[in-house]
Amino acid sequence: MHGFLELHNAAGGLLAHGDLIQLPRDGGIESRMTFRFADSSFFEETVQFSQRGVFALRSYHLVQRGAAFAADLDASLTAAGAYVVKSTSHDDGKVKSYTGTLEMPADVSNGLPIVLLKNLTRHDTQTVHMVAFTPAPRMIELRLAPVTESRILNGGHGESAVEFDLKPVIGGVTGVLARLLGKIPPDSHVWIVTQDAPVFVRFEGPLYLGPSWRIDLVAPRWAK
Repeated sequence: MHGFLELHNAAGGLLAHGDLIQLPRDGGIESRMTFRFADSSFFEETVQFSQRGVFALRSYHLVQRGAAFAADLDASLTAAGAYVVKSTSHDDGKVKSYTGTLEMPADVSNGLPIVLLKNLTRHDTQTVHMVAFTPAPRMIELRLAPVTESRILNGGHGESAVEFDLKPVIGGVTGVLARLLGKIPPDSHVWIVTQDAPVFVRFEGPLYLGPSWRIDLVAPRWAK
């Protein structure tokens, strides 16, 4: 699969052009989403996973750099829970590095929410785990739930897109402190056409830690 993407801010301004590519790789699937910004900022999220009966993460790599982000970030995670994180602040140049191993539930789904949503029906609700790099890695829950349906048009032909809410959940004392400090990321929203062959059509929310942005499918333009 190769999809062409555009990234917009909340006001609709164009921020970046990108791609979503999925390829067979070493007996599994590699999914890579990339955005290239006009100011040379760069974002790339790569996940390798298997899909034999269940979806299972094999490895995850996140790279963000440039002025579009508050900090440069390079974070990697393996299925065994080993992580390596390096974050460089754009404010003071301070570098933070983290290495270690997390206890990994079987349903850790970094980079996989859109894949999972394409396999849910318009009535399904699912809860999975995610590793949030803040930049220190933190295990959180992510609840995927349908909220409404919207009518979209392909020319004169109408389709029904299901809007799913993606809600981060941090439990215990950490969750209480995060709510008090406003550190819990906002909900994200994904629109999926579920009839026949399911397809992703829109995302709204933070790409990672940051403002809410919008991802849309687009057609490539012919070069002059």
